[in-house]
Parts: sequence; C-alpha cells; structure tokens
Amino acid sequence: MRPRKRGETARRSAKDKVRELNRRVFNPLMLRLAGRRHWYAAVIRHVGRRTGRSRATPVIAVRVEDGFVVPLPYGTAVDWLRNVLATGRATLDVKGEHVTVVAPRVVDAATALPLLSSARRRIWRLFGIEHFLLLSVEATTP
Repeated sequence: MRPRKRGETARRSAKDKVRELNRRVFNPLMLRLAGRRHWYAAVIRHVGRRTGRSRATPVIAVRVEDGFVVPLPYGTAVDWLRNVLATGRATLDVKGEHVTVVAPRVVDAATALPLLSSARRRIWRLFGIEHFLLLSVEATTP
C-alpha cells in the first residue's frame, strides 16, 4: 500500500460526493437531453453485467476517424464502463443518431489526446483526465 499524500483523503471524499450528486441528480436530468441532435452530451446504452438489465448513462463522446473517444473523469472503476467492457459492445445515442459501438478499450491520455482537437486536449488536460474509452463503430453490411 502506498503512503497517502497530504489532503488526498479530502480530495477523494469530495470527488465521491460530486460523483454521487451527478449519479442521483444530474444524470437523470441529463438523460432527457443527451443524444439529441444539438446537444453536447451522448447516451451510452449498455447491459448490466450481473442483472442483464438495460442501462443508460450520459457521457461525452467525441467522433474520431474510426469511432469515438469517451473521457473517463471518474476513472476506470465505474459500473457503466465495466458493463461495456464485459459485453464488448454498446449503443451510443449521439447528435440524434444511434450508433452501435464495439471493441471497447481503455487507454491513457497519451494515446487518446492526439486523436482530438487542440481545444478538447486543453480542456481534458486541465481537468486532469487520465483515462479514456476508445470505441469502434460496428461495420454495417449492405
């Protein structure tokens, strides 16, 4: 076990409180708007790995050449991410479209940031986001 840095417990506690507030209050509100054509947030639809129930979570999904990049501001231990990784697929409602995504992989900032615009890179560096989810768009057959 590594030694704690000064103030680390307080920061972690504050981050947990913000996460809980988002989950209980803001996410349900955001789900009403996310995924719409002119809205910045998307909805990732996935299946619970234990329950098998359909789930929906608001996320930021940025289109890149081969798919999407999703920042993971709360790290890699969030339930929705575990569900997507377990099933290997999800559906993104983004900018008014429904896109099936596959081959999810968690990558570090050094891998994800070069795929993004300079404005996105600056913002996500400022927020200290260390991990990202890369998603490929499922190939469609004619």
